[in-house]
Amino acid sequence: MPAVEIASIGSLYERAIVDTGRQPELLFLLAFGLSWGFIRTSAHMIRAQVSWWPGNVQVGSTHVHHLVWGILLLLIFGYVGVVAQPPSPWHEIVVVAFGIGTGLTLDEFALWLELKDVYWEHDGRKSIDAVVVAAAVAGFFLVGFSAWVGVAEDVENAVFAAVGVIGIWALAVALVNAAKERFWFALVSLALPPVGLVGALRLAKPRSLWARLFYREQKLERARARFADG
Repeated sequence: MPAVEIASIGSLYERAIVDTGRQPELLFLLAFGLSWGFIRTSAHMIRAQVSWWPGNVQVGSTHVHHLVWGILLLLIFGYVGVVAQPPSPWHEIVVVAFGIGTGLTLDEFALWLELKDVYWEHDGRKSIDAVVVAAAVAGFFLVGFSAWVGVAEDVENAVFAAVGVIGIWALAVALVNAAKERFWFALVSLALPPVGLVGALRLAKPRSLWARLFYREQKLERARARFADG
């Protein structure tokens, strides 16, 4: 019986994931989520000084942050994927490695945003927010976008265009919210664009990318006053 159940699950995976072309998206999402979960757990184990758990990687007196390994993976396998475009199964290996690199890098998003080690400080929560947004976007392309395209192929071109516009609008609103450091609005935007639009129209956080690019001093003062308690 277990063999029959495994075969049934394998057949379902083949039809629902492989045949629909969603395997790369799924592998990326799994690799990203698992690598982030592992490295976040590892950081907590090291901080708790668990004796049997390996410590930080040191080169002399320099602590090598795991974002360094993540960036190396992104550079190497991003290049291989774009330039070499290897066939299966190497393509799947590249996707998994790229997902692992993404998880390691985004876990220290706050470090490369603030240019200082704030992993255990309040600003370190930006790393978790960034991971949530990235996972939501990856899930959107795995489930939402592919499903919309599949439905759109069976309807008129006008409906296809409308679906595409909704998807682009949702992604655009999410990106605006992320640039304003309103990460939870960015997450909601992917499923409910009108709700995300509320966040997109509100003030950005004063140290956000959006504020730095578009706000003049008067509006920056309003933003600082609005988020003074944050």
